[in-house]
Amino acid sequence: MLKLENISFEVENEKEILKNVNLTIEKGKFIAITGPNGGGKSTLARIISGVLKPTKGKITFNGEDITDLNITERANKGISFGFQQPVRFKGITVFDLISIAANRKIDTHEASQFLSEVGLCAKDYIFRELNDGLSGGEIKRIEIATIIARDTNFSIFDEPEAGIDLWSFNHLIDVFMRMHQDQEKSIVIISHQERILDVADEIIAMVDGAIVRRGAKEAVLPELLHCEDPKNCLNCQDVLEA
Repeated sequence: MLKLENISFEVENEKEILKNVNLTIEKGKFIAITGPNGGGKSTLARIISGVLKPTKGKITFNGEDITDLNITERANKGISFGFQQPVRFKGITVFDLISIAANRKIDTHEASQFLSEVGLCAKDYIFRELNDGLSGGEIKRIEIATIIARDTNFSIFDEPEAGIDLWSFNHLIDVFMRMHQDQEKSIVIISHQERILDVADEIIAMVDGAIVRRGAKEAVLPELLHCEDPKNCLNCQDVLEA
């Protein structure tokens, strides 16, 4: 279980990006977080993963205070983070990266299975270098393969649909649904995509650094899609993409 208590985050110019956020995510849940651009979604993802440290508040994971732990320490505790723009590592092969992520000795056969899970032909990718020759969709799926290989209990993805083609996007949704079959694992996805929101258990809407709505997708998604008063709702004209 992940629990955020009174989380705030300010930048140097004293602009408050997150405002007293309280959030609990139980194991086995698939949560989608949406909202207008600049609402604090990506900052929240980075706070959870350990890329950023909150200005105020407390974060616990499985009962342990992890507020001061960095991204590597949190990964060792079981939290994985998928960046909106995955990092490319020149000189490192796909096999190298998956082996590092698994944190144990694996062979090419096992690494190939992780690639197959994300819809990539292993013989075409296993020894490719992680450089600019890979497309956005390819590098995004390779990153997800590393998260599967790491086998952590909590995975958070920041706009995994960003910069990828429709074919890759369809495969990503299939991957997330397979991950969700494990009731011991939690998934959080930051997204504007209606199709991702539609497969989540719950939707959280963020506006101006605060959570303004949380509930089952059956209740929240229709509000986002059919709001009759956008100015007083969730700025929903900016929230969703078909």
